Amino acid sequence: MITVGVDGSEHGSAAADWAAAEAARRGTELRLVHAWVQQPLDLPVTVDTEAQQRWAGNLLRETRARLTARQPGLRVTARLLAADPVPALVAESAETGVLVLGSRGHGALVGYLIGSVALHVLRQAKGPVVLVRSPEREQEQEQEQAAGPREVLAGVGEEPEDVLGFAYAAAAARGAVLRAVRAWSLPPVTDWGPGSLRLADETGGLAALERKRLADALEPWRARHPQVEVAEQVEMGSAAQVLLSSCGRAGLMVVGRHASGPHGLQRIGHVAHAVLHHAPCPVAVVPHP
Repeated sequence: MITVGVDGSEHGSAAADWAAAEAARRGTELRLVHAWVQQPLDLPVTVDTEAQQRWAGNLLRETRARLTARQPGLRVTARLLAADPVPALVAESAETGVLVLGSRGHGALVGYLIGSVALHVLRQAKGPVVLVRSPEREQEQEQEQAAGPREVLAGVGEEPEDVLGFAYAAAAARGAVLRAVRAWSLPPVTDWGPGSLRLADETGGLAALERKRLADALEPWRARHPQVEVAEQVEMGSAAQVLLSSCGRAGLMVVGRHASGPHGLQRIGHVAHAVLHHAPCPVAVVPHP
């Protein structure tokens, strides 16, 4: 199942469109959710709770009708969540296969920005979260259809299993090429012992060693998804820069993040943070141990 958070903004609408198309590709259910809570009585602005609830209900109904008209046969359900957006969406991430959010725009709640909500959800989400940065335009869709399926780009780091699993599934659903990208840089001299130097020498140098590491990471997934064409790319440089310079044909970028950092802190990570701010395509952030 794919779940999308809608809030009435332009970016929330784009996220719903993207989620509906993805659910149709994967042949799965789409769930629309909207989270809201009654405002405290001491707010300077009076909030009509019944009107807000009616607005939220109408938003879900209208969004559902629009999506089912665009994607006939797609099963769409809707839920109004009486909770703060961040904990409500984090809870949804534990129940769904993919959570989709708009990355910018004002939410329905006074004082909330969907950008800040999305970032907080990303830090705590239990499963993959896709952030859709900007609305899709009909002209762009027509150009994409004329050019054929766009690539799925995956950043392959040291713990690639969850990222590659998501990326392969996305590429298979689209009939798209999976571009597996591994960035590397020269390690500090102190990190290299005799065993590491021997391994690099046996594989033909550091670049060849990195190509072998990428091939080894891909090997088990090739057998599971033999229909997916894979383009392997190994490039020297920072991971964020390499990914952003390689996303010209990407319809989706997939990166990972550690589920918890040092001392249990929840972080997005500098690579995910960079691509979320600068990638022109939707970005999937996949947590891993």
